Amino acid sequence: MVRKPIPFEYRQGIFLPELDLWLDPGRRSPLAYVSHAHADHACRHQRVIATPATLDLMRARGLKQRQETSLPFSVETSLPGGRIELFPAGHVLGSAQIRVTTDSGRLVYTGDFKLRPGLSCEAPVIRSADVLIMETTYGLPRYRFPPAEEVVENMVAFCREALSNGAVPVLLAYSLGKAQEVLAALKGTGFPVVVHEAIARVVEVYREYGFDFPDFSTFAEPTLEGKVLIIPPTANPPKALQSVKEIRRAAVTGWGLDPSARFRFKCDTVFPLSDHADYDDLIRYVEQVSPRIVYTLHGHAEEFARDLRARGQEAWSLISNNQLELPLGL
Repeated sequence: MVRKPIPFEYRQGIFLPELDLWLDPGRRSPLAYVSHAHADHACRHQRVIATPATLDLMRARGLKQRQETSLPFSVETSLPGGRIELFPAGHVLGSAQIRVTTDSGRLVYTGDFKLRPGLSCEAPVIRSADVLIMETTYGLPRYRFPPAEEVVENMVAFCREALSNGAVPVLLAYSLGKAQEVLAALKGTGFPVVVHEAIARVVEVYREYGFDFPDFSTFAEPTLEGKVLIIPPTANPPKALQSVKEIRRAAVTGWGLDPSARFRFKCDTVFPLSDHADYDDLIRYVEQVSPRIVYTLHGHAEEFARDLRARGQEAWSLISNNQLELPLGL
């Protein structure tokens, strides 16, 4: 007998009626699982289920929850209507996927994830499921990232060249996740590093979980000459930077693969280092989970679902209209 898949609704987040549980909801909810501490996923809720690191990061960023349930990786726990388990997503520190098991079967929701190993987060894990709900930010074939080692080598060379020419290299990286990956990549270079205060607060949480970083200072430094700066893209530049004669800016983002990225981010160059899965990893992930049906979210969800159907995998986008493909001549 074929079981019906776990029922769910998509309304600014995934709602599982069998468990009365929301997955990464975009609005305040009675009971919510939060996959990681980025602002577009972490909202204030009545009760939150998340990994210990995610809860610590949310507090460090001023987002304390009313009621918190800390659930470590690979510990299955029961809720009315079923069981849940969190396992690493490889996106940022504490980021988790969730597998929900009920009488209807098993459902995995990825949240943001990547399969490539990183310097500043837990290694990703893959679990089998009947239903897979996955993020597809880079769900087009043109998004195939070069090896991270190659990108880091180019980034270090950029900083070294800027410093040797008397310029200050500024690396633009999000304060949670990307900035810590960049900082870890600079270990052993000998560069004096200065980071934004928002990045420094997050680094302290990472250190509590055993991640190692080179020494750095913050913008209380009287002079920035001869130093490498790491700043969030949306942060106001430090006042001390105004007195610097020459600056070299580089954005660190997966969107660096786009030809227009340098102009979009208003910088001298872009390094395509991402904390999301690229196209090949998205395909590989689906093959390893081997679900009956896939639902796609974020980014190029419709296009990636179409590509999966062309491979014989039932797949549908949750964020756009789906158009069935008919063979020519039918």
